Amino acid sequence: MRASGQAVGPSDQPDFHSSAHQLTEWIEAYRSCLHELPVLSRVQPGDVEAAIPPVAPESPENFARILSDLDTTIVPGLTHWNHPGFMAYFASSASDPGILAEFVTAALNVNAMLWRTSPAATELESRMVDWVRDFVGLPDLFQGVIQDTASTSTFVALVAARGRAVPDVRELGLAGRSELGQCTVYGSRLAHMSLDKAAIAAGLGHANVRHVDVDERYAMRADALDAALAADRGAGRHPVMVCATLGTTSCTSCDPVAEIADVCAAHGVWLHVDAAYAGPAASLPELQPLFDGWQRADSIVLNPHKWMSVPIDCSVLLGRNLEEFRASLALTPEYLASDTTEHNLMDVGIALGRRFRALKLWFVFRWYGTNGLRAMLRRHCELAREFAARVAADPRLEIAAPVLFSTVCFRAIPPAGFTEGDWNHRLLSAVNREGSIFLSHAELDGRFTIRLTIGSVHTQREHVESAWESVERALQHPA
Repeated sequence: MRASGQAVGPSDQPDFHSSAHQLTEWIEAYRSCLHELPVLSRVQPGDVEAAIPPVAPESPENFARILSDLDTTIVPGLTHWNHPGFMAYFASSASDPGILAEFVTAALNVNAMLWRTSPAATELESRMVDWVRDFVGLPDLFQGVIQDTASTSTFVALVAARGRAVPDVRELGLAGRSELGQCTVYGSRLAHMSLDKAAIAAGLGHANVRHVDVDERYAMRADALDAALAADRGAGRHPVMVCATLGTTSCTSCDPVAEIADVCAAHGVWLHVDAAYAGPAASLPELQPLFDGWQRADSIVLNPHKWMSVPIDCSVLLGRNLEEFRASLALTPEYLASDTTEHNLMDVGIALGRRFRALKLWFVFRWYGTNGLRAMLRRHCELAREFAARVAADPRLEIAAPVLFSTVCFRAIPPAGFTEGDWNHRLLSAVNREGSIFLSHAELDGRFTIRLTIGSVHTQREHVESAWESVERALQHPA
């Protein structure tokens, strides 16, 4: 394509070409100095809003001034998820190809709700789902779509599971149906809270979410699940879905999916697998045993925006039978009717409007190749094991959970006069206050636990070394 040189919009607006160059330079400058910024924002609530005028400008403003305000008002109010020292939660880092793809996505500005509203976006999404599926070694029978986050993906899966479990629920709903018992959903005690939110949103009720006990490795006990399902059936309740997790948020434990699949098959219950964080690690042969049985699931979610350097948001929802998803949510009014309907992405999800999310997956896969992505995953796991080895060798610290992927859960052993929870809270606060590293926490068996997760495309060995040095300093001078 060749530029026409014709301006678009009022002549007194900033020039796109020069502004784009300024923005590119700003992005490069931001990324080059990112490691010098504190990971956590240090503003107080209300500071950013107070710095922004209460009314919009009536006349166009110079783009350089906009960028200047970006520096002075917005950047100080950010927690920098791209920072190489961001080791909290699960990192969502933007790689070079992902950023470039987002630029193109905004320029194209397509809405991939119907095939005809964007054939390329629709068909690229289908192919990118295939690439992700093949990358993690799942069979070809799985198809899917790209949602925004795993919370949405889990909700869509639950709605499909509800459609299978409850006759005519799409037309009649759940309310006032005396022939139905309460509909129940199952996950481990460490399952992500999105399962609970999905049950609330789908009308099942929070009280009907069963949190199944876990073993010493924080994995769901299949025998406890079997007992819970049997008890609910015996009480006249209606089990709808079981959610097994591969890579729990608290400590990245893995439920025994093969055993859980046996239980689900025996009870005739939909099996959903939440592999939002750990899913990409199935591409590594040495870690594939942790995923044993997930190919038997009815639905699976994994998030390329967590551990594949794809900018947020990009969540891949896979299903054995997409027709069940369509049957639960598809609705086409006359004004959206067309001759081509079988590939309409709006049918598998709540949203009508759909961003061109597949483009950034396409860029990332082609930029790094599958070998490059696997190398990144291996490097992160290796760095996590090295950090865990240091923790295990230090008598002041202890490992709190098995290190299966790139997350290390640990605690400090408190000195006399301190409780374990207070001492570890002080330690975490001291590390995060320094600014170069951001760690988060979880609760395991009721005990405060510090988490370090390596998942950013920008994190290198020196940043993990810096994290260890921060922990050592904090042990000497806790908050």
